[in-house]
Amino acid sequence: MSPTPSLEQLRNEIDALDADIVALLNQRATVAATVGRLKASQDREFHVPSRERAVYERVAALNQGPLPEEAIRNIFREIMSACLALESPLRVAYLGPKATFSHLATMQQFGFSAQLEPQKSIPAVFEEVEKGKSQYGVVPVENSTEGVITHTLDMFVDSNLLISAEIILDIHHDLLSRTGRMEDIRKVYSHPQPIAQCRNWLEDNLPNLPLVDVASTAVAAQIVSEDYTAAAIASELAASLYDLKVVRSRIEDQVNNVTRFLVISHKAAEPTGNDKTSILFSVKDEPGILYRMLEPFARHGVNLSKIESRPVKTKAWEYIFFLDMVGHLAEQQVRDAIEELRGFCQFLKILGSYPKAR
Repeated sequence: MSPTPSLEQLRNEIDALDADIVALLNQRATVAATVGRLKASQDREFHVPSRERAVYERVAALNQGPLPEEAIRNIFREIMSACLALESPLRVAYLGPKATFSHLATMQQFGFSAQLEPQKSIPAVFEEVEKGKSQYGVVPVENSTEGVITHTLDMFVDSNLLISAEIILDIHHDLLSRTGRMEDIRKVYSHPQPIAQCRNWLEDNLPNLPLVDVASTAVAAQIVSEDYTAAAIASELAASLYDLKVVRSRIEDQVNNVTRFLVISHKAAEPTGNDKTSILFSVKDEPGILYRMLEPFARHGVNLSKIESRPVKTKAWEYIFFLDMVGHLAEQQVRDAIEELRGFCQFLKILGSYPKAR
């Protein structure tokens, strides 16, 4: 029976493994830089999201534990983000400021080595990408509790940008303050959506206190960093950035509270075998039209995952429909269903086919 190694021996083993890891990381980075130069010489896209997804799936399949799959994914996200930065700086616009959930979603998708550019509004994110100042943009589109973000849907009507990916982010709201004590709180700041998502908790625990709407959870945290009598509903990241203490964590009313974000760009995404396609369209208002516009998808065996309507701003009582379906435009049944629908439409725009979020 071999003797149990000492603490010093185990630490020495970890130090040796760390040295190997650093050497291998730099070896990988050297190869990635060579790939970047080769792409540049051939005038090819330096960032290929489908390649990143393939890497995630491959390393997850290789993982034998004890690290969970999500930890492996996070580690490789940062490895690929850092290596990609050696090839060419990747600029990503998002709905800011820093420490918002849009910021967290952007970091989740692109890692810390990308150049993340906060914008003041959803239209500003679209404009940043449309003008080529950023290769990608990240915008919220819906929350499982509060529903669709209409500003994002409206932007797609006139924009030529495509959806190239989606991000699903678990949303957890913390109550933050300077002192960390509930008894010191006299008012609560946050964006209207987090306030709505924590309404029951606030009524049960802080009844009759003023709830103040501000532009973002980050703005709320910034205000509270200078006011010892106030609290903010914001993320754990906001607490660290603004030197706040957590009064209570995870105060959202719904346990399964997630927000879906869309990644927008000029590029179409390649098929992965697990994709969505999004379109928007309007139809003539006539008897039976709702049935006829959905029938092609049933006939061609295409599963619809979401349908949303928005009023046309220039015409009363007319609507634009946003529709998500399972599958990629490269698949024949998806193309056939869309083309059959086109015959009923006043206009139809394909917003993109893209990988389904994990």
